[in-house]
Amino acid sequence: MPRYLIERTFIGNLKLPANGEKDRASFINNNFECNVTWLYSFVSDDRKKSYCIYEALTPEAVRKAAGRNNIPVDRIIEVNVLDPYICK
Repeated sequence: MPRYLIERTFIGNLKLPANGEKDRASFINNNFECNVTWLYSFVSDDRKKSYCIYEALTPEAVRKAAGRNNIPVDRIIEVNVLDPYICK
């Protein structure tokens, strides 16, 4: 499955969902329906940018899931794992 790095810019600051478990379930369901898996993210200190790693068949699937989850997408870059333990 291809992996993608998604760069996001948030107007104001990144805010966590207000409805906790309900929003989290909706987020996961939207990703599932788009065949997208969120692996993990990094957030800037000022909470205005995030860099997220997803698995998906296509960048369009990532954009579709983001649209359903009402989160921005600035850029999508296909990436590969580079592990320091395999570099000798």
